[in-house]
Amino acid sequence: MLKRFLWIVAILLLVAIPASLSTVIAQDELTIATSLPDLAFPFFVHMQNQLRAEAESIGGITLIESDGQNSATKQTADVEAAVTQGVDAIIISPIDVAAMAPALQAAVDAGIPVITIDRRVEGVDGILAHVGADNVRGGEIQAETIMEMFPDGATVFHLQGQPGAGPAIDRNQGVHNVLDDMTDKYPIVFEQTANFRRDQGLSVTESGLAGLDEPPDVIVAANDDMALGALEAVTALGLQDQIVILGFDALPEALASIRDGGMEGSIEQWPGGQSRTAMRIAALHGRGCAYDAQPLVYLNPIMITADNLDQAERIGELEG
Repeated sequence: MLKRFLWIVAILLLVAIPASLSTVIAQDELTIATSLPDLAFPFFVHMQNQLRAEAESIGGITLIESDGQNSATKQTADVEAAVTQGVDAIIISPIDVAAMAPALQAAVDAGIPVITIDRRVEGVDGILAHVGADNVRGGEIQAETIMEMFPDGATVFHLQGQPGAGPAIDRNQGVHNVLDDMTDKYPIVFEQTANFRRDQGLSVTESGLAGLDEPPDVIVAANDDMALGALEAVTALGLQDQIVILGFDALPEALASIRDGGMEGSIEQWPGGQSRTAMRIAALHGRGCAYDAQPLVYLNPIMITADNLDQAERIGELEG
């Protein structure tokens, strides 16, 4: 499925590649810096692995890989170091889209092509491209799934992502785009950040449920780590058969939970497709190849449930 998806992406987004591309690849060595927010998260480890795999597939690319360690200060220093080294491109998923804007503008001003993945930065002139999922649409799909499952109405418990992170902002907007006009049928009875972290998903869910008179019908989370933490809390209280849990990212552990009857669903946002497409754009641009340059490349998310589990990008990583 992933190979087919990536082939479609290549056809639609990276057309007009010259026949001499393999020769150009052999002749032009590139150094590309990659920076992801926090490699403690399996999601970002997968993205880094896919960046590396695509660079190896293209050939002639040296990667400088950096881990933001959930610190905008650390990620800023990594970008500044890449600029000093004079890399041929920077591919980055910013920890905080506002905090990282000055460093990325400095990189662009230094003549280094910058491609953002997963998290888009506003207000920086000259970014070569952004490749990501339509996170607003993903949040809307989460809300639409709630409406489909509960046509007569439902109470909603909402775990938001890390403040300042683009995906958190967009996914929250998507959920509210749909539910805010239907608060009589789909009231959000609890809403708080759990910072994309599983332990906080667990603790915030425990405290949130303790403050409610009765359990909600649905817990919707802005990523799978928080959803899995919520599932732990719900299971400990014996409420796993009463509360539907929806996540975002389609991590292998979440897919296994969906398969085994834990979580109900998760949004697939094609992180490997994002990474590989970004690396391809960086290589084509760096080697002066003609291609269909698109400043915004959005991959359409889908909801993965037990009914379409085989469509998940990382289905091959399931164990057991």
